[in-house]
Amino acid sequence: MDPEEGRHVLSARSRGFSLIELMVAVAALAILTAMAVPSFTTWIRNARVRTVADALQSGIRVAQTEAQRRSQSVVLFLTANKECSSTATADVNGMQWQIRSIPNPLMTDESPIDIQCGVLTDVSSGVKITPAPLIAALCFSGDGRQTTLTNPAAIGVNCTASATQFLIAPENPNNDSRPLQLEVSLSGSVRLCDPKKATTAPDGCRSTPP
Repeated sequence: MDPEEGRHVLSARSRGFSLIELMVAVAALAILTAMAVPSFTTWIRNARVRTVADALQSGIRVAQTEAQRRSQSVVLFLTANKECSSTATADVNGMQWQIRSIPNPLMTDESPIDIQCGVLTDVSSGVKITPAPLIAALCFSGDGRQTTLTNPAAIGVNCTASATQFLIAPENPNNDSRPLQLEVSLSGSVRLCDPKKATTAPDGCRSTPP
């Protein structure tokens, strides 16, 4: 190959993309991105649902553990109060939770103690919690079982011992949404399940979603 031919080959190899080739590549990238965005958005929503469900489950387990450790009734309640305050009251639509000890009625000098607080949707906005029955609080006795109490620790609502389900789902669900359900039995067992799966599945729900 003479020097002149070598220059032509080098020039052809280093020419790069043409304008048409670049436009085709950009268009293809735009199409792929448009196809991926809905799936990615759904994945984010489902991840937020999981975050809220795990946070609520953790809070309930802490409440049970504290009741057993103290041999004393405690209440876990949803609240709209963002501060871990002793004046916080229950709110069924609240997205914070708080655990408070319940004084023994025979101990007149005993006061409620704010044990722990948590946030359900600090980084998981767009998630809705629907309890059934429509309750804002769960009370646990010293053995970790649910118990019925009237206005425990002055939270403004009553506790009724019953099998309870919390449906955690996106506020604007679609066919690909994966809601989760948190089941709390009368005996105090806590279980997270998938309401879209069969009841016979290991992670299927045993009760109907609220």
